[in-house]
Amino acid sequence: QVQLVESGGGSVQAGGSLRLSCAASGYTGSRGAMAWFRQAPGKEREGVAYIYRGTTTYYADSVKGRFAISQDNAKNTLYLQMNNLKPEDTAMYYCAADGSRGTWYSPGRYNYWGQGTQVTVSS
Repeated sequence: QVQLVESGGGSVQAGGSLRLSCAASGYTGSRGAMAWFRQAPGKEREGVAYIYRGTTTYYADSVKGRFAISQDNAKNTLYLQMNNLKPEDTAMYYCAADGSRGTWYSPGRYNYWGQGTQVTVSS
């Protein structure tokens, strides 16, 4: 049974940083695809960052240069380092895993999801 558990969310001021973690069990992240998504109230879930087998990475244009996705293979944990946070980054952030069909930023591509962790950025 695959479980993804996110942590690390919180409230910060604009310009601050947070690091999100996603601990995976039942799925070896380094062998497949994992991603971070976010969803703000009243908006669709959007892809933020993607990593495939620990090497190939993609980012949404809105976070390029500010966010970094990475994996710790020993801990089977996915991370999202978020720097220079902006109020528009406020959302629930979700970890997703194991998908192969469709674009990386399409939620329907992924088979497994975490419960989410809230990020709130104040101006």
